[in-house]
Amino acid sequence: MDKALLIAVNTGSKENELNEEIIELENLCAACEIEVINTVIQNLNKVNPDTYLGKGKVEEIKLIADSEECNLIVVNDELSPLQVSNLEKALDIEVYDRTYVILEIFRRRAHTREAKLQVELATKKYLLPRLIGSRSHLSRQRGSGMGFSHGRGSGEMKLELDRRKVFDQISEINTELLELKNLRQTQRKQRKRQGMKVISLVGYTNSGKSSTLNALLSHSIAAKKEVFEKDMLFATLETSTRLIKTESNLTFLLTDTVGFVNKLPHQLIEAFKSTLEEITESDLVLHIVDCSNENFEKQISVTNQVLTELGVKDIPMIYVFNKTDLNESFFIPPLYEKTIKISAKNSLNLEGLLIMIEEELFKDYRNLYLKLPFSKADLYNRVKENAIVEAETIEEDGYLLKAKMSNYLYGFVQEYEIFKDRIK
Repeated sequence: MDKALLIAVNTGSKENELNEEIIELENLCAACEIEVINTVIQNLNKVNPDTYLGKGKVEEIKLIADSEECNLIVVNDELSPLQVSNLEKALDIEVYDRTYVILEIFRRRAHTREAKLQVELATKKYLLPRLIGSRSHLSRQRGSGMGFSHGRGSGEMKLELDRRKVFDQISEINTELLELKNLRQTQRKQRKRQGMKVISLVGYTNSGKSSTLNALLSHSIAAKKEVFEKDMLFATLETSTRLIKTESNLTFLLTDTVGFVNKLPHQLIEAFKSTLEEITESDLVLHIVDCSNENFEKQISVTNQVLTELGVKDIPMIYVFNKTDLNESFFIPPLYEKTIKISAKNSLNLEGLLIMIEEELFKDYRNLYLKLPFSKADLYNRVKENAIVEAETIEEDGYLLKAKMSNYLYGFVQEYEIFKDRIK
């Protein structure tokens, strides 16, 4: 296991926010099997564009790294290629930035073809400006820098060939991802034609999105296939969609998306944008929040910022404050409009969440009365399967139903609508 010295520059962040970032980075390192031996923080008005840290602090860090026998420096921010090169020369040790550590976790956790392609695309875009020489560690190409020279040496020609190769690989990945994106768009259009409602789960990593999905699945009478959940950062990367159908025929698709994190690399946002477009097509967003985390408001802000970057707007959102089992006295701040407290782990208040979902998601459903002849048993079964039937009676010449249904379903039964309530 690598032993790392973690370094950070504080340019004005609140102490608790920076401490949260450091703890989060330590957890990110642990996910990459990197042991953090010590942490050094420097207060500066702005980061040094050449070495990230001040000159004196660089010398101090070299002494600490040598005494602690560290073989790695991990930096809390994304570094420029120049900063990496200068730090490695000054410290004589490998340097990883926060972005690379996150990319490496995504690489290790990706399982589906699409997720692997997205991570590969993000990694290549990250490495492209850093493609100087070749080094490898944790699947990383790395370089120690090049001096300027007159003419074109073999090293310079090799660098151009390497870059051209990466550009070609990026183009190939984009082509394959576009095919998968088009397939998802076709699937979304089909769902919309059928009037199927879609809910997206979003939130900070490890807020409990997958746990919430699995907890709601327990209230579904449809076939159940739980998604992977674990108390760890970025436990799941794949977008998972499950059908939820309650006993009252409340039916919708629930999509679990990749979690967000502070300073999420822009390369990853770009690479996963085609997958995350699912959120922009949703009818409702459930923003899952870990209310046991003292910096939950910062995490909400980070998530909302990423959603804005993705173009998510004008979509109803419910803030679901999860993990109340870990913070029973939690009080929801009044600035959030639609909110609810739950514990996905203990299935606390999930019925209340389902009521909020029904009120928000199906407010455009039609409330009507139907008189279906016995000869239309197929339509009767379709209504029973797909509408919310609130009352029913059988008369001599057919079924009398009071129901709530989508416009799509209404198109099949509108000729049988009646306007007088005869259901007792």
